[in-house]
Amino acid sequence: MTNTQIPAVRPSRAATAPAAGTVRPSGRDRGSRLLATLFLTPTVVGIVVFTVVPIVGSVVLSLFHWNVIDSPKWAGAANYREVFTDSTVLVSFRNTLVFMVLAVALQLLVALTLALAVNGRMPVWLRSVFRSAFFFPLVLSAASISVVMKYLFNQDFGVVNWALGLIGIAPVPWLTSENSAMAAVILVYVWQQFGFSFLLFVGGLNTIPKEIHEAAALDGATGLRKHLHVTVPLLSPTLLVATVVGVINALQVFEQPYVLTNGGPGDSTRTVVMVIYESAFEQLRFGEASAVGVLLFVLIMAVTALQFRLSRRFVHYQ
Repeated sequence: MTNTQIPAVRPSRAATAPAAGTVRPSGRDRGSRLLATLFLTPTVVGIVVFTVVPIVGSVVLSLFHWNVIDSPKWAGAANYREVFTDSTVLVSFRNTLVFMVLAVALQLLVALTLALAVNGRMPVWLRSVFRSAFFFPLVLSAASISVVMKYLFNQDFGVVNWALGLIGIAPVPWLTSENSAMAAVILVYVWQQFGFSFLLFVGGLNTIPKEIHEAAALDGATGLRKHLHVTVPLLSPTLLVATVVGVINALQVFEQPYVLTNGGPGDSTRTVVMVIYESAFEQLRFGEASAVGVLLFVLIMAVTALQFRLSRRFVHYQ
């Protein structure tokens, strides 16, 4: 019986091809992924080191008593109980919430009004001048602006009272009266911050098609009525962004009240961040300061979540 030799069968290209649905990344794809990783790594590391780690550290530190000199001592929830029984802290939260509502409302109103005015009919060069002028205060230091404004609002020799005297109004104790100190702080803050919202609104107005305004004019909507029923609804996504950013910044206000009034008279302009600064760096109560900071963080997150929740009803996308 003879043995028959069976020839070896070479696998076809189809058999050695990768299974359907699996795609091997090419050298170019691997290079793109590596390049993207290299670009993203510094940002991710920065967020972890300068945001995530400090937040976690503040939460942990809020559970201890620590004055930097001695070793930390476990406090548990004692720091939080102290926060809710400290009248100065409670007043600072109230002042911060009042400041947030008034400052953000005034900031959005001023920014939107000026954006509508600049977006009207005027030469291009003049529009550029206004945009630069309104945005310029935002790039300046809040502390330096507050120092200048402290002299302008001085009751005895300030320019503001001098101008009011020209029209027969008696000098106003802007920075030394509980009734006017908060108003002065809000005016200084809004003067510096409205430029950001202004640029957002200018950009948002330029995205609204002119045909919509022309159709509204044919239907009889002109002037204020056109802006209320046409412009504002179409601008609502931009309004949402400006409001969220404005609220977050207002809840963290520090420089203006610290320089202008140092929280006074009394505690009428003392804010939460001022309490954190005083507790940590003046009284060396880092545990209590961290507890206040954690509560402020929770407040910011809650207010932001509420804004996005309400935006489902009031924000309209084209």
